[in-house]
Amino acid sequence: MELCTRIQDRFPSAAVQGDFSFARHTTIGTGGIAAAAVFPRSGHELAELLTWLQEEDIPHCLLGAGANVLAADAPFQGVVIKFSRMTDIALLPDGNILAQAGVTGGALLRFAAGRGRGGLEVLSGIPMTVGGAVAMNAGVSEGHIGDFVVRVTAVCNGKLTELNEQECRFSQKDSIFLRKKCAVVSVMLRTRACYSDEIARRRCYFLKKREHLPKGRSMGCVFVNPPEGSAGALIEACGLKGMRVGDAYVSLQHANFIINEGRSSRDIDCLIRLVSERVKRRTGIRLREEIQRLP
Repeated sequence: MELCTRIQDRFPSAAVQGDFSFARHTTIGTGGIAAAAVFPRSGHELAELLTWLQEEDIPHCLLGAGANVLAADAPFQGVVIKFSRMTDIALLPDGNILAQAGVTGGALLRFAAGRGRGGLEVLSGIPMTVGGAVAMNAGVSEGHIGDFVVRVTAVCNGKLTELNEQECRFSQKDSIFLRKKCAVVSVMLRTRACYSDEIARRRCYFLKKREHLPKGRSMGCVFVNPPEGSAGALIEACGLKGMRVGDAYVSLQHANFIINEGRSSRDIDCLIRLVSERVKRRTGIRLREEIQRLP
């Protein structure tokens, strides 16, 4: 609790939690305990916190909805920055939506639909917060969140910075925020006026498309689809469906998903590496991981 005390002394108004469990805050359900978690309320608070952590040489990591991440089993003697208190959202006069990083995908879509704003339905059903989604350019084949970004406010090198769509350098499941380790604070998203029945129809369409995805504890897709085709199809063609390491196995339903039945990130990590090596050896294709490793 010493680290928590240091943080609380330096930031008296901050929400601080000790013994933060990665397993309880990630969709895969594994990972060790972090010494502390901090829940900032604003970009300025976040910038001050990140600057102080860097000055004090305290290790830290960012965590949104906990999907697409794999946390190590070992205890983390550092700070997890969680965005669950940064949930402001507003409709701007020009019809764009401004959302803080901690707004969930479901909350964003409900807000937009309630105000007759459409276009974002492609994000339906994706487990995400706005900040994490923008950082990794979350989406599906029909579209990604980067397609709707007008402007992003982020903390880069301890300073609040505004970036336009081009400056975000979105690519397939990637952005400047991952490459430069910037923390997304808020996002302005482009929307369009839309009838409620059309929004509902599009949401239903994209939710239905996700019905075939495996149930159970997973990180979502493990690998980015390479130019040669579907990562899942490549893994399946290599005969790796059902491959197991300990309590983790390659889904029989969708080969780009790893299902966790235990508590070990190590099993999952070993399986990811085995799959990657087998695909590379048999096809010559090096799969790029879509997941982020923490801390």
